[in-house]
Amino acid sequence: MIGLLQRVSGASVVVDGETIGRIDRGLLVLVAVHRDDEDRDVARLAERILTYRVFPDAEGRMNRSLLDEGLGLLLVPQFTLAADTKKGTRASFTRAATPDKGAAFFKRLVASCSERLQTVETGRFGANMQVSLTNDGPVTFWLES
Repeated sequence: MIGLLQRVSGASVVVDGETIGRIDRGLLVLVAVHRDDEDRDVARLAERILTYRVFPDAEGRMNRSLLDEGLGLLLVPQFTLAADTKKGTRASFTRAATPDKGAAFFKRLVASCSERLQTVETGRFGANMQVSLTNDGPVTFWLES
């Protein structure tokens, strides 16, 4: 699984003109599932998202996690992150999970994060989404499980 983690001062997802997910300060994470991902990958990515140290401590060092700060999390499915872009000028999606597997793993990731964090918002799997964010820093990390 892939999580493109972005520290934000605010983020939202709109589908068909309706805001379906919104957070203030926290993390926006774009999520992709590989075809060979296993159950343990869901748990590992959830743990990394919740505990990755991207927020400043009293000295300004990135030593605090989402759980430490109790901030919001916006999870957005984005299968294009699983693309193979090494050759040519068109992405190949042979490494991406099937839509059924991707949706199931995304749902389990949301559930896993929601068990430990109060504010977990989401995009909609398979929808055409407009994602807005204000990247704080900017701070962006590519996480894989």
